[in-house]
Amino acid sequence: MTPATTTGTLGWVGAINVYPIKSAKGSPLARGAVTATGLEYDRRWLVVDAEGVFLSQREQPRLCLVTPTVGVADLTIAAPGMQQIALPLGEEGGDRRRVRIWDDEVEAVVAPGPVGAWFSEFLGGRYQLVRMPAPFVRRVDPEYAASSDRVGFADAFPFLIIAQASLDDLNARLVAQGEVALPMNRFRPNLVIDGCPPFAEDWWSRVRIGDIGFRVVKPCARCVITTTDQATGHTGHEPLRTLAGYRRVGNKVMFGQNACHDHEGTLRVGDAVTAETAI
Repeated sequence: MTPATTTGTLGWVGAINVYPIKSAKGSPLARGAVTATGLEYDRRWLVVDAEGVFLSQREQPRLCLVTPTVGVADLTIAAPGMQQIALPLGEEGGDRRRVRIWDDEVEAVVAPGPVGAWFSEFLGGRYQLVRMPAPFVRRVDPEYAASSDRVGFADAFPFLIIAQASLDDLNARLVAQGEVALPMNRFRPNLVIDGCPPFAEDWWSRVRIGDIGFRVVKPCARCVITTTDQATGHTGHEPLRTLAGYRRVGNKVMFGQNACHDHEGTLRVGDAVTAETAI
């Protein structure tokens, strides 16, 4: 691979995606407000089991069929065979409980009972939907981030960045093997970057996107969620099998880069991506 140049335009934002409920469907944005924890409403809500442990498509692939939509005043939630349900966006009241996401114990606000019943019926178990209250701070791993960096219910970092050409490279390999090309939603990025070579993001250290500086801190290790068809919930072997042939680092498969942002602001599709430094 050839490292990116240290100056000039590296590409531009081709897509912005927000995922209001962790592991549920995402929504494309033409512009997105960037808050302290990342894109506004990104992974603000989380499904937990009866013990308060977070749920993802790793355990419940059917979560990909849940469609949350942020409206003017409400979050509406829909899924096949289910009546649509809504939550007020600004509501801060509700019962509190501690929930666990990976190694973090987090304070959360429980959505009203009918919402938990909705998820329990659709997923087949005992579940609740919870929200991270605004005052609570979940810090990013200090090994990779500044002490002020915060994250919502994303796995570990506020942003995931992937170059469109990286997916194009993967799809060319898949098609050459007789497999089908895959959409970007298998990888659930927040920012898709156009106009740069495949895996250019591997070489970025600090970039500016629009008016916001980003620290590209860590490659993203991919899991079985990437093998779930986000339109059907069916699982397979790709793309992990193919990626393991050329994107393995140790015992992990890497695709995309995690990033932290320097300050709040606004991102727009078409914003230029420029280098501040590169490795």
